[in-house]
Amino acid sequence: MHRVMLPPRGTAKAWREAARALAAHDVPASQVEWIVGDAAEGALFDAELLPSGEGRRLTTPRAFPDLAGQVLCHRDPQAPGLLYQALLLLQGRRGLMGDPADPLMQRLNRLAKAVRRDIHKMRAFVRFRELPAEAPRRRFAAWFEPEHRIVEANAPFFARRFADMDWAIHTPDLSAVFVDGALTFASGAPRPELPDDAAECLWATYFANVFNPARIKLDAMRSEMPKKYWKNLPETGQIPAMLAAAGSRVAAMREAQATTAPAYAATVSERYRATMPHAPTEIASLDDARAAAAQCTRCNLCMHATQTVFGEGPEDAALMIVGEQPGDQEDLAGRPFVGPAGKVLDECMAVAGIERRKTWLTNAVKHFKFTPRGKRRLHQNPDAGEVQACQWWLGLERRLVQPRLIVGMGATAALALTGPSRLSLTERRGKVEETATGPVLLTWHPSFILRVLDEGRKAEARAQLAEDLTTARELLTA
Repeated sequence: MHRVMLPPRGTAKAWREAARALAAHDVPASQVEWIVGDAAEGALFDAELLPSGEGRRLTTPRAFPDLAGQVLCHRDPQAPGLLYQALLLLQGRRGLMGDPADPLMQRLNRLAKAVRRDIHKMRAFVRFRELPAEAPRRRFAAWFEPEHRIVEANAPFFARRFADMDWAIHTPDLSAVFVDGALTFASGAPRPELPDDAAECLWATYFANVFNPARIKLDAMRSEMPKKYWKNLPETGQIPAMLAAAGSRVAAMREAQATTAPAYAATVSERYRATMPHAPTEIASLDDARAAAAQCTRCNLCMHATQTVFGEGPEDAALMIVGEQPGDQEDLAGRPFVGPAGKVLDECMAVAGIERRKTWLTNAVKHFKFTPRGKRRLHQNPDAGEVQACQWWLGLERRLVQPRLIVGMGATAALALTGPSRLSLTERRGKVEETATGPVLLTWHPSFILRVLDEGRKAEARAQLAEDLTTARELLTA
C-alpha cells in the first residue's frame, strides 16, 4: 500500500511526481492512499517509497494538466485518487476526456467547475483595505474565506492585476503576500484587524445608487453574491434596507416617469422632420441608391456608425470588388477602402494591373461595426443577420452597375455574394463560382493580411491576393 502525502502548497507538482512514478509501474488505484493537508507539509511518502526506475512511458491529452490543477484545488479528499484513476485509464482510452457520459469524467468536471467558480468569486469579492506605508509603494491587505484551496492558483492573477502596489490576501489556509514585485506565500491565519478604508464608503454609496428596485430577483442576487460572502463585503450591509425600501422607490419612480406629451409636440416634431433629408421614393440610379442608403435603418448598426459608406466607381464598371464592411477611417471619410486595408488593396491592384478609377469598390455591410476601447474603435465582424439586412443594398449595386465579374474579399463578402458554404475560404480562394447574378471570384481580405503576424505568411497572403486580382483582370480581358 502506497500512502502519498501531498503538501498544502505545491500540491499539483507533488501529485504529478507521485502519480507519474506510480502509473509508470502500473500501480493500481486501489493500492494508493492520497492525503492532502498540513500534516503532509514537507513530506511526500509515509509508509512506502515510490517505485524506482523509469517504468513505462505515459501520455495524456493536453487538457489533462489543466484539469488536474483545478481538481487538486478542491477540498474533496478523494480528488487526488480520482485523478490518478483517470491517469491510468487515459493510457488505454485516449478519448476518455471527451466522453461526456463517463461517470469518472463527469465527477472530475464537476469538481473542476466548482473550483473555477470559487476562483471567480475570489476575484470578484476580495476587498482590499489600505494600510499605512512609509515606502513609495502603497500597501493593502484583504481577508477572504474561499470554499476550496485556490489561493496558490489564484494569486498570480492578483499579482498581475495589482503589480504597482504591495498587498496581502489572508485566508484560513494560506496567505498570499506581494511585496516589491515578488509573490510569496505564508501559513493561514485568523482574520486580521484591518483599518477602515474611506474608499469603502464611496463604493457602498455607488452600490446603493446603481440598485434598481424594479428589477429585484432575489435568487439571482444570491447566486451571483452568495450569502456566505456577505460578512466580508462592505456593501452587503445595505442590502436589507435596500430591499425593504424597494416598494416605495418603485412607486416614486412611477410618479416621476414621463407624462403625455403636450398637444404642440406633434407640430414641433413635424417641423423638425421636415428639415431632415428624405430618401428618394424611387431608386432608378446609383445616386438615388446612395441617397437612400444614407437613411438606412435596416439593422442597428446605423445607430452607432458615423454614416453609411456606399460603393464608389464608374456606373459601367466591368469589375466590382466587395469587401466586408467599412473600417474606422472609411466610416469617418464616407468612402470605401481609404484606410490601411485600402492601401494594401491599392498596392495589390497595381501589381495586377487594375485601375481603381475603373473599378466599383463596395462592402457587403455599409455601416462600421465596432466596440469602443478607450479612445479607439475596435473592428467587430458583422453577424449573419446584419449581412442579410444589407444584402438588399449590395443586390441593388449589382443590378445597377451590372459588372461582368465580382471579386469577393473575405468570408463576410463570400457569405453575402454566394450564401452559406461548408467549405472554408482557404479551399475556395482563387476559384470562380457561378451565382444567379454572375460569376464571383473569392480571395483574401486585405485586413486579414494586416493581421497576420508571421512575415512569411503575410507575404504569401499578399502575393495570393495580387495573383487573384491578376486572374480577375485576365478573365475580363479574355
